[in-house]
Amino acid sequence: MNSFQFSVFSFQFSVFSYSVTQLFSYSVTQLLSYSVTQLLSYSVILLFLSSCGRTYNTQKLVDESAEARRIHNEMMLRANQELVEGDANIIRAFAEKQNWEMTQTQSGLWYMIYSSGSGEQATTGKIATMDYTLSLLDGDLCYSSAELGQKSFRIGHGGVESGLEEGVLLLRTGDKARFIMPPHLAHGLLGDGDCIPIRSIIVYDVELTELR
Repeated sequence: MNSFQFSVFSFQFSVFSYSVTQLFSYSVTQLLSYSVTQLLSYSVILLFLSSCGRTYNTQKLVDESAEARRIHNEMMLRANQELVEGDANIIRAFAEKQNWEMTQTQSGLWYMIYSSGSGEQATTGKIATMDYTLSLLDGDLCYSSAELGQKSFRIGHGGVESGLEEGVLLLRTGDKARFIMPPHLAHGLLGDGDCIPIRSIIVYDVELTELR
């Protein structure tokens, strides 16, 4: 019991003791002469005093719960930032090892356009069609248009990696490009449940062949 609770308890006990003393000092006639309003007033006071401790405890629990959530959210945010920074360092080292001159966007996508076309600029709402290979950093090939056919999707409507949605908007028809996507722009914590493992950084080589 803390000091505040002890003070409330002491005050409650004092009021209760006084009330009992007064009660026994009255005769039956005096008790019967008490008005209902007076008795109700005493009852309300006693109920209020007895609830003070409970109110304090409830508020304390609410405050502690809010603080715990705040600390949890800060820890999760810090952990996520560290993962993103770690992925960026891995991609940077990999690109340098391959002698690829790549640019990093604000979202964390790395890209390079190594062969320029002269066609239409990709825009949201267009249907993009591309040849592609998708591999892991260790070189393992996961998917390709040679095996599965060309990839087609309406830009900005989902259905593909968010990194690919962002990357295709940098291209014109005929462009050949390379995208390296950290997990948060690719297949996240769990991978795709098939060829792409958990928390995988993936490499797309693409050629935008058509916009319509």
